[in-house]
Amino acid sequence: MAVRDTDVEAQGSALKGRRVLLGVTGGIAAVDTVRVARELRRHGAEITVVMTKAAQRIITPLAVRWATQGSVITNWDGDMEVLNGIDGVLVVPTTRDTLASYLHGLQNGPLLMALSVARTRNAPIMMVPSMHVDLANDPMTEDLVDRARHQGITILWGEEAEGKRKTPSHETIVASFCHLMNATKPQRKSVVITLGATQSPIDDVRFIQNYSSGATGFALADDLHRHGHDVTCVAGVTNVAQPRWLPLVIRAPRPEHMLAELNALTNDSIDAWIHAAAVLDYVVETPAEGKIASQQGGLSVELVESDKHIMALKEPCKNSIRIGFKLESGIKQKDLIYRATAQIEKAGMTAVIANRLEDLTDSSKPRGYLVDAYGSHFILEDTHKMCEAVRTFIER
Repeated sequence: MAVRDTDVEAQGSALKGRRVLLGVTGGIAAVDTVRVARELRRHGAEITVVMTKAAQRIITPLAVRWATQGSVITNWDGDMEVLNGIDGVLVVPTTRDTLASYLHGLQNGPLLMALSVARTRNAPIMMVPSMHVDLANDPMTEDLVDRARHQGITILWGEEAEGKRKTPSHETIVASFCHLMNATKPQRKSVVITLGATQSPIDDVRFIQNYSSGATGFALADDLHRHGHDVTCVAGVTNVAQPRWLPLVIRAPRPEHMLAELNALTNDSIDAWIHAAAVLDYVVETPAEGKIASQQGGLSVELVESDKHIMALKEPCKNSIRIGFKLESGIKQKDLIYRATAQIEKAGMTAVIANRLEDLTDSSKPRGYLVDAYGSHFILEDTHKMCEAVRTFIER
């Protein structure tokens, strides 16, 4: 828990124990260095900063030192041993001058020296340019960016707005950097996650829908992405913000459309499937065309049982890790575990996260229980523990 104004609340472990060199150059976006640095720390990074002279005219080393609680290098030093233990480099903002100087092997400051050290040791490097749109669209800039990418450097552009190619948000920058830092670790997997609610039309303007915000699925996707896994989301209806940095989110609000997307993905080499979506058990048998007239008295809608996604994918995904969700209400814990175990056996799952509806709104109750194929169960105190447990299953 944060107590001092220099503290941050931990939000993940994707950079835990990783030593990050944060390079700050003279773009006006250097004013966001404090936000970027504190976001890096929220995910466990240990930070050393190198600031160019131009950067120091925009933001002071004192402010950066407060934000990082680490070393801030502002000039050449006879002892640059701090660079030897760096695991990755993030340069934000990156001016075109810095990019060009790096590609041409110049050594006119400690940041360029640090980049050379990182290049020699194959440490991941991410550069985040920020410049006027005319400069960004200059063919020379495009050539520099292409050459940098050819050398294995990740270039992260932001959106064009107000005549500029601005830097992305600090959350997007750090999430993308986390993925870069972890993508080459062993046991990285290709993962598909279903999430959100599903709906079935009554007519062209009305539908029935169950409830799911999508928060759990997006939390799992975010955690796995930051830890270097290749994540694809198949999302139904959601009412929480989608993390902008997720690489692929396929929207499929109807159960049959979601299942069709999942069946298509079985043709790819998917290592793990996480079924977090709330799929309708019953759908409208024959939706009406157009709009059913109102004020016509009672309306009867015929519902039929829909396909169970976890059963439909049992055979095509039998060699993959499969984690499901089981939501029940008004039952004892032992019965919840029993039903989760039965689902594992019936659908060929690896594990199931079991929840009781009444527990989800009670902060004193566990977030759920992770149940494996042997009937063993583990309490998941919160969403962070749930993400950690699922990631452990996928990475083992």
